[in-house]
Formats: sequence, structure tokens, C-alpha cells
Amino acid sequence: MKNIEKVDLKGKKLLILAGAAVHCKIVEAAKSLGVYTIVTDYSSDSPAKKIADEAWMLNIVDVKAIVERCKAENVDGVLNFCIDPAQRPYQDICEKLSIPCYCTKKQVITMTDKKAFKEYCIAHSVDVIPGYSEEDIIHNKVEYPVVIKPAISRGSRGQTICYSREKTASALAFAKKESNNGQAIIEKYMGENQDISISYLVINGIPYITKIGDRYLGRMEDCLDKQCISTISPSRYTEMYLTKVEPRVKRMIASLGIKFGPIFLQGFVDGETVRFYDPGIRFPGGDFDLLLRDNTGFDTMKTLIYYALTGHMKQCFGNPVNAYTLNSHIGIQLTLSACPGVVEKYEGFREIAKLPNVVSVSKRIKVGEQIPASGDVQQRVAEVLVLAPDKMSAKATVKNIYTKLKVFDNNGENMLVSLLDLDVLDMY
Repeated sequence: MKNIEKVDLKGKKLLILAGAAVHCKIVEAAKSLGVYTIVTDYSSDSPAKKIADEAWMLNIVDVKAIVERCKAENVDGVLNFCIDPAQRPYQDICEKLSIPCYCTKKQVITMTDKKAFKEYCIAHSVDVIPGYSEEDIIHNKVEYPVVIKPAISRGSRGQTICYSREKTASALAFAKKESNNGQAIIEKYMGENQDISISYLVINGIPYITKIGDRYLGRMEDCLDKQCISTISPSRYTEMYLTKVEPRVKRMIASLGIKFGPIFLQGFVDGETVRFYDPGIRFPGGDFDLLLRDNTGFDTMKTLIYYALTGHMKQCFGNPVNAYTLNSHIGIQLTLSACPGVVEKYEGFREIAKLPNVVSVSKRIKVGEQIPASGDVQQRVAEVLVLAPDKMSAKATVKNIYTKLKVFDNNGENMLVSLLDLDVLDMY
């Protein structure tokens, strides 16, 4: 792909929706382009706010207030990066300001409402997980176990695995409470199948895979069986996906009419297909972008920033073609989770940051913070990115990380749980 001559972004103002630790890299990328950065959310202590040029105390869902402030401050572009709650407000804000936006209202609804997404997949011959209705439960037409989850939510919140009818009533109530539209989805439980995550960046109407990885979940005894503890890329099912599934997915993306923007898909491998269950019109969470940038030179963050401030759909930083292969390396995202309690001390972070094959290390929870028994992303304390030339060195690196890294509670106990089984790496 040839790059066109880039517009100078120096001095342009970019508003970033949300300021969690994962957003710091967006602020840094924008600053490296000479962009004036603004971060907004409801927290005064957000990590990205501390390094941005300016911080606003406006909730990301307060569209009216954000639009008014953007007009007053002559903001040139607005950006959502990787969190679910910002997807719809982002589109609404951009539309009201008449600034570049990578999605229309119809596209964002299709890619944020699991029911709408499922219907769209079926209409375009893309496989989904078999589902049930509440009527099916009432009339005993359900084959258990099933997963009951919110139609619109984030971070695995509101999900329950039901092994019998007795638990479905409370699970439905829980899912509806956590859902933004008060609706729930009932699907066949496929937890025994390989969970897979695929991300695209559409550039000038062409979708390029930026990531395809196998997701591994935590242990049931830690109540983290719905929480990802590691993603290994490229997936060992990559060839099957490219030949058997992707042609249909690409046709579906084309039918949405997206000319530029990120697409995020999660599903379960089922024989020679992938049954999708979770969409997003955003990048995935975590720091995979850093691994992709450092290994291939393709910078998804700068590419997205450039679009937000210019509306140019043909431009990108680096070459997206086959970037997902990571130049035949193995990429590992270790999303470390901890048991409930108060974080008293971290140990080993500096040491592991210096290890060969370690790309980045980041903390998600500060010392003194309470970790809830939520079973979702709220129990994530850190993320470590590994890039290794082969599975043996990857395995040795992860083992070294697990040996050195500790997160202690106020009783001096190591809080880390549900570590990745290193034997999994033998399959890559």
C-alpha cells in the first residue's frame, strides 16, 4: 500500500473519549504528531489525563455537554479507541459536530447491539452461536448449558452460565439489569471450544486483518471462566479462518458500507467455521497495537488519529498487508488477573520489563485500590506483551514473567490467579 502525502497535524485539537491507562498510548501517539490532546471522562484521576495537554470532567455519555465544549474550544477531531461505552456517544458527537466519523448510526447499532449483530450475520451467511428465547425456557425447549448475557454491555459483565432451568430466572434478571437496553441473549454454551478474536482496520473500503488471536480464559474455581487471561497471536486457526470464514465476513463488512474504521469480532471455533458472538466498531482492548507497531511498523493508533483530524480514508502509517502475521513471530498478551482484595504492593515489574522478548508492561490497578469479586475486567491488574521468534523462547519468557511478577495484598499473599497453562504454547 502506498502512502499519500500527509497533512501536517501540528496544533490540531483532538478529544479522546475516556482516559484509562490503555488510552495513554493514544495521547502519546497524538503528541508525537504535534496534536494538542484533550481527554475527557468522569474521573479526576484517569492516567491518560495526567499526560494529556488538557483534561475535561465530562462523562463520555454526556453528548450535549461534550458537543458544546468542543464548539467552544474549536476541537478538530474526536476519537473513541477501544471501549464499548464510548462507541455510540462517539458517533453521536461527531455527527452533531459535522467532523470525521468512521461509522454511521446504523453501523454503530449493528456492531454494538448483540441481537442486531446476530441478525445481520445470519442475513449474510456468517455463522453465529445457536440461540434460544425466553419462551423456549418456559416450554423446556432448551439444551443446557446455556449462557445468558446482556444484549448491550461491556467487559463480560452480566453473564451467567446456566446448567439447568432453575438458574435461568435470576440469570435473565441479572443480564437485563446490566444491559443498556434492558434485553438479554440466551445462547448455547460453547466454553469448551476455542475462543478467537479477530480485528480489522478498514482503509478506503478494504478490510485488513490487524489481529487474529486465540483467547484463553481463567479458571472456574477463580470465578474467572468468562475473563480472558491471555491471547496468543496469530491464531493456530488462521489458515482455516482465511479460507473458510473470511470471504463471508468481508462481504458482510462491505455490505455495512464502512469506508474507514476498526472492526472487532469474537467467536468460537466450531469445526471449519467460527461462530461469532461479540462485535464492536472499535479496536480491541489491551496493548496489542504496541506489539503490532514495534514488530511490523504498522501504526493503527496514528492511522486512526490522522483520520479523525482529516477525514482522509486512504492514508495509513505503515503497511497493513499481512501485518497480523507478526513477521512469523508469536505474540502473547498476558492480561493478569487477581483475586478480590486490596492491592498492597507490586513486585518484579522493572525486572520483567528488561527481559528479552518483553515488549511492554503496564499496570491497570493502582496500589491501595480494591479489586472486586466481579469475574470480569475489573479484576485485571496488569498486562504484559511478549513477542518471541518461536514457541520455546515464548514459553521460557512467560515462565520467567510468572516467576518474577507478584501482586501482594495487605496480608502479604500473592493475589495473582488463573495463570496461563504454559503447555498451551506447545500447540503453536
